[in-house]
Amino acid sequence: MNLFCAFLAGLGFGIGLTISGMVDPLVVLAFLDITGGWNPSLAFVMGGALLVFAPGYWLIKRHLSHPLFSKSFFIPTINAVDRSLVIGAIVFGIGWGISGVCPGPAIANVSGLETKLFGFIVAMIIGMMLANHVRSNKE
Repeated sequence: MNLFCAFLAGLGFGIGLTISGMVDPLVVLAFLDITGGWNPSLAFVMGGALLVFAPGYWLIKRHLSHPLFSKSFFIPTINAVDRSLVIGAIVFGIGWGISGVCPGPAIANVSGLETKLFGFIVAMIIGMMLANHVRSNKE
C-alpha cells in the first residue's frame, strides 16, 4: 500500500509539473534570468503549492498522531547550516542554472525521451552516489 501511495503522489507531482509548464527548461531558465526576459511563473507555481501545502500540513500535524500508512512522522531534526549543506546547495544551483532542470521535472520529462534529460539523470545518479561515498568515508 505504501508503494502505491508513493506512486500516486509522484504521479500527481509529475502531472502538476507538466500542467504548470515547469518541465520546460526554457521556462525555468527564464525564471532564473532576472536581468533579461524574466518569467515569474515559477514563483507563482511555488507560491500556489505552498498555499495548498501549508494548511494541509498544519491540519495533519494538529489532528493526527501518526501518518495513515506509517507508525510515525519523519520530520528532520537537524537544522544546522553546515559545510555539506552549503556545498550541496551550490552544486544543485549551478546544475539548475546550467540545465534549467531539477530532479522532479527531469524524471517527469523522461516520457519525452529527450537524450539530454537522460544525461542529466545519469549525472544526478552519479552525484548521489558520490555524495553517499563521501558521507560514508566521513563517518
